[in-house]
Amino acid sequence: MNLDQLRGFVEVARLGHFTRAAEHLHLAQPSLSRQISTLEHELGAELFHRARGHISLTAAGEALLPLARRMLADADSVHREMAELAGLRRGRVRLGATPTLCISLVAEAVSAFHGAHPGIDLHLTEGGSRALVDELAGGALDLALITASEGPPVAGASLTRTPLLTEELVVISSAARPPVTTRASLGLAELAGLPQIVFHESYDLRVTTEAAFRAAGLTPSVVLEGAEMDAVLRFVERGLGVAVVPAMVLLDRPGLRSVRLTGPTLTRTVSLAHRSDVTPTRAAAAMQRTIVTTADAFAARVPATISRRPASGRGRRSTPSG
Repeated sequence: MNLDQLRGFVEVARLGHFTRAAEHLHLAQPSLSRQISTLEHELGAELFHRARGHISLTAAGEALLPLARRMLADADSVHREMAELAGLRRGRVRLGATPTLCISLVAEAVSAFHGAHPGIDLHLTEGGSRALVDELAGGALDLALITASEGPPVAGASLTRTPLLTEELVVISSAARPPVTTRASLGLAELAGLPQIVFHESYDLRVTTEAAFRAAGLTPSVVLEGAEMDAVLRFVERGLGVAVVPAMVLLDRPGLRSVRLTGPTLTRTVSLAHRSDVTPTRAAAAMQRTIVTTADAFAARVPATISRRPASGRGRRSTPSG
């Protein structure tokens, strides 16, 4: 069994097609088929059900897939670490983050990291917290910035999760329009009566706010739904309505004003996650330090709505649920 065979197996499993997998790997299809047949012979088990126009994993293939992904990720880590030890001032960091963090915390952290380590290649993946955790577990990411109250469950690998900060969700409106209230905070019942712009249903923010309205027996007045973060902020700036967003995204946005939300106050925790069974490369460790420093700076800028991570800074390990 070798790495080429494992790469071929993982690609066929991902794409469900030998020809497309061979094209992605820049191999001739017969060569890939021989790799898979040799791997099956060495393992003594068939890995795929082969039917005309349809390829699916056998039970043995299902068992091998997470192990193969982990071995390939470990091999990649070895190559990168050896390159760093050899004195090459190059490397790679694969970072995942949610959309709201990409336009705030991540933008600042990446800028600082690139300035300090210009030779390191940065790969950024944007997605929801659960999808990012899956990619982290599969070895596709080195680090992930996730947002949740307790963090999403981990599938297939243990996860070390370090809480960075906790921030309130606030109500934003256009700075060019009259304030939605003259008070320092806005109640949920008052918010329900204002025209709202809501996120795409895949956003955790939408799930959180809708749950709060349901618990209070309220129905919000929605004028636009299904927007992404950048679009929501622009629509609010132009006075189309209000929106509920993390306090962090308001930094350096003079076209928006915010008011705290009460009854109840909604919060989210931003955490930095990595696999506990994989030693971070030097480049990934440097990115971790940069992110922590940047998060502390964000909390210091808006202490009323963003609180710092615990002073101990200890990571929390999450394991697959039984």
